[in-house]
Amino acid sequence: MKYNEISHFSHPHHNLKFEYTEAPFKCDGCKEAGIGSRYKCCGGGGYGGGGGCNYDLHTHCAIHSPSINHPFYTKCSFQFLSRPPGTVARYCNACQKDVTGFVYHCKLCGFDLHPCCAKLPMMLDDGETKLCGRKGRSWSYRSSCKKYNLHVACVKEMLVDSWHELYYGSGGDARGNKYTGDRRLETLIPSLRDTLQTHNHKKSKGKAQKCCEMAGLALQFVISAVLGDPTTLIAGLVGTLMSK
Repeated sequence: MKYNEISHFSHPHHNLKFEYTEAPFKCDGCKEAGIGSRYKCCGGGGYGGGGGCNYDLHTHCAIHSPSINHPFYTKCSFQFLSRPPGTVARYCNACQKDVTGFVYHCKLCGFDLHPCCAKLPMMLDDGETKLCGRKGRSWSYRSSCKKYNLHVACVKEMLVDSWHELYYGSGGDARGNKYTGDRRLETLIPSLRDTLQTHNHKKSKGKAQKCCEMAGLALQFVISAVLGDPTTLIAGLVGTLMSK
């Protein structure tokens, strides 16, 4: 096995190789969208000598902990599961999105976290604006002046869902698990920026600008986490585009 390859229980036939992509992909572990760093099947011919497995995992899904604790839930011990328990539909307590694959689950309290959402930082700080994580039905970040909020659910609603639409409608396979379009991050972010500006059209120009600056800061961290990319390349580009 090469240094940048791993074996994974969810895909025992082939090793997975670490790589970087600017095209959206669907994680076959948690079933959520991803971009940037990932582990991809390097099985060559794939099953039966075909065209490859097209199997992808977020880095947090590929290299996970058997159990985690989280400061939001001091009484909980989250266990990693390959699928949500029971037959009732479950949702992530961080982003409110459905849980349909890999998950960290607390058996005692019934809370669930997507592996990538579990990596969201508790506090964001750029030296001027601090945003502290808060929990409710979904998580949000609030500035120290308490005037600005960014909900993790809203980030996914405005950004990830639009990528899903592009992703599934771009000529993928029956599972929607292949991105074939030629549009990359640069062409997708402006829709999020426009949405934020629309949400703030009733505020003064100064307040709206401050809100967008705050959102740009928070998005650099939040998007990096919810899309499973631990590097700053994707997040930095998001912040740059948001500020234009």
